[in-house]
Amino acid sequence: MTTAAAPVATAEEKRRIRWADLAPFIALGVIVFIGILINSNFASSANLINVITRSAFITIIAVGATFVISSGGLDLSVGSMMAFVTGIMIMTMNGLAPSYGSWAIVMGAGVALVVGGLCGLFNGLIITVGRIEPFIVTLGTMGIFRAFITFMSDGGSLPIDRSLREAYRPVYFGDFLGIPYPVLITLAVVLLGAFLLYRTKYGRRLTSVGSNAEVARFSGVNVSRVRTLAYVIQGLCVGVAAICYVPRLGAATPTTGQLWELQVITAVVIGGTLLRGGRGRIWGSVAGALILEVIANVMVLSDMVSEYLVAAVQGAIIIIAMLAHRFTSSR
Repeated sequence: MTTAAAPVATAEEKRRIRWADLAPFIALGVIVFIGILINSNFASSANLINVITRSAFITIIAVGATFVISSGGLDLSVGSMMAFVTGIMIMTMNGLAPSYGSWAIVMGAGVALVVGGLCGLFNGLIITVGRIEPFIVTLGTMGIFRAFITFMSDGGSLPIDRSLREAYRPVYFGDFLGIPYPVLITLAVVLLGAFLLYRTKYGRRLTSVGSNAEVARFSGVNVSRVRTLAYVIQGLCVGVAAICYVPRLGAATPTTGQLWELQVITAVVIGGTLLRGGRGRIWGSVAGALILEVIANVMVLSDMVSEYLVAAVQGAIIIIAMLAHRFTSSR
């Protein structure tokens, strides 16, 4: 009787897992449907393209956060890191513009990736070598990065050089065959992240470390290296997001990326990645980022809830998502 019941239990578990994977996309569809009912302008092509494009920054960073959280880590510094990387990128481009012209944009983009990767490496090494909780380390670096951009901008704005604005503007506002460049860049990052997490030995080691670091260590996995690399990937994703972000506003300020860590973690959690580690859902994180942006857009288009309560709604969403995770885990 026991042996006969085992295959049934396995089939039920597989069905439950499939539904759990689809849940973020079902929720996204429901929210989109509600948005159409509230305001017909929501379904216009211009508005939908705007929503998807605006979600690009959070989506790109959420891909990196999926790696970090899947490894059992956490990064609260991504918003401040974004501001810091953006400031360094703008300063580099402004300094090189007189000598290299538009090529300064390419060089600045390269610097953004390097600085982002180094920031991630800094976080990862302190956590793994210093054996300090990720929450404490990234809370500290969040303050450090935010202080740096405030110092660099002298508490004000750090604008891009006027000679570079027109050349750089198409990176955010331009498109290829009707698809905005930020969406194409986001898609490339998502595909690369999905391949790395699902199809490589590193991805398997990452989830094993997140599930049980001690078992992974006894299996011959270099836990410190795997976790450090996850933070480097997070930093590189921040660098890519900065490259897309700069042409949008053309400046970096001390408030750039403020509260983005909340949006990123919320997107990853409601996308199905376990906050305790061991399971990552790249495409779920994409759906999570879109859900947040769609909700914000619906709030702007409707008069029912003030758009100034977007952060409150996002905070409520992550609490509800964690309660849902706890409920499904207990079952």
